[in-house]
Parts: sequence; structure tokens; C-alpha cells
Amino acid sequence: MKITVVNGQSHKGSTYHIGKMLADKLGGKVTEFFLPKDFSDMCIGCTSCFIKNEHLCPHHARLEKLTNAIDDADVLIFTSPVYVYHTTGAMKSFLDHYGYRWMVHRPEKKMFSKQAVCISTAAGAGTKSTNKDIADSFFFWGIPKIYKYGVNVRTTSYNGISENTLKAIDKKTTALAKKIKAKDGKVKVGIKTKAFFELMRIIQRKSGWNEADTDYWHNKGWDGKKRPWK
Repeated sequence: MKITVVNGQSHKGSTYHIGKMLADKLGGKVTEFFLPKDFSDMCIGCTSCFIKNEHLCPHHARLEKLTNAIDDADVLIFTSPVYVYHTTGAMKSFLDHYGYRWMVHRPEKKMFSKQAVCISTAAGAGTKSTNKDIADSFFFWGIPKIYKYGVNVRTTSYNGISENTLKAIDKKTTALAKKIKAKDGKVKVGIKTKAFFELMRIIQRKSGWNEADTDYWHNKGWDGKKRPWK
């Protein structure tokens, strides 16, 4: 099992430790990144990635190492502490760079066989909306199995987490690891993803508003009978 972990902050806080706990329980080869240390460029909204080609993104060369690790993984683990009820700015900016990979544009075939986990922590509230920030991209990338785990740790440091909360985290990550292992190599695309993909297929066939997208879908055969999960 290959695991790629992307942490939404550069220091090793509570969210990092929970993500690492899960990755350790899964076993396998882990490739890990920290934002913004490993990628700090802000999306400038030039639209080159989806109107023309993602290689024309001014940050493409610096992003490529992370993209390759994401594509190569069986399981993705993205972590972020809650910043004002949402993900960190570094994580948001990172995800912004993959707008071209949403199903409305040019989804990557490899995404349709992966599992992904969103992990967030907060001293108080906000883990639900923070996980959704990440899960939205996972879904629109085409990832069929997405897990969300948010923990209100009631502290600003991992060392300050209570013993009872740590036990609950250990129990939850163990159960989550068990589910992921059971589905490794057996993930099936659900009806929601299939339905959305079908809607995008119709749009690509009829609208033709973006030539780069239309050509991509046609070359893949997805505007006909082929599908990325088959």
C-alpha cells in the first residue's frame, strides 16, 4: 500500500500526529509533505490550467513532485487544523491548483480507484467545515471512497490532549485503518460519482465551451462508452 500524506501546516501539531498515527497503522510506504514548506505558491487565477494546459501553470514545476506522489498513492491522507472554521490557507491554495482536475474539466483516471482521508483538529469547533473543504476536492477529483475524521482536542498542542481523548483517537484510527485495509484494491465507484460523471459527460458532448476539456474527454473515450473506473 502506498500512502501520500499532505499536511496543511508545517509544524507537527495535533493534526499531524493523528494523520501519522493512521498512516502507521495502515503500514506500507509513506510519502509526506508539509504545507507551506513543501509548496507555498498562491494560485494567481490565470486560468491557464483548465483553459489551456496544466503545464502552463507558473507553479507547475514546483507542484509536480506532489502531483506525482498523489497519483502514485493508493491512499491519500490530507490533514489540516481548523483556521477560522476552515482549512489552512496553505491547504486551500494547494487545492486551488488542482481545479483543472475536477470532473467538470479534466479528471485523472487514477483518482477513481483511490481511498482518501480528511483529518482535522480544533481546540473548539469547526472540524466539519474544515473536512468538507478537503472532501469537496476529493469528490470532484473522482475519488470514490472518502473518510472524514474531525477531533475537538480542546487544546492548542498535542501534548495537551487528555488521556481519554487520546484513547478515543487511538480507537477511531484503528477502526479507520481496518476499513481502509479491507477495501484496498477493491474500491468501487458509487452512484453519486457515476451520476455526476454522467452529467459532466453530457456537458462535454453538448457544450464544447472549453476545447481543452472537450478534446481530453474525447481522447479518453469518456464522451462515449468508456469510463475511468473500468
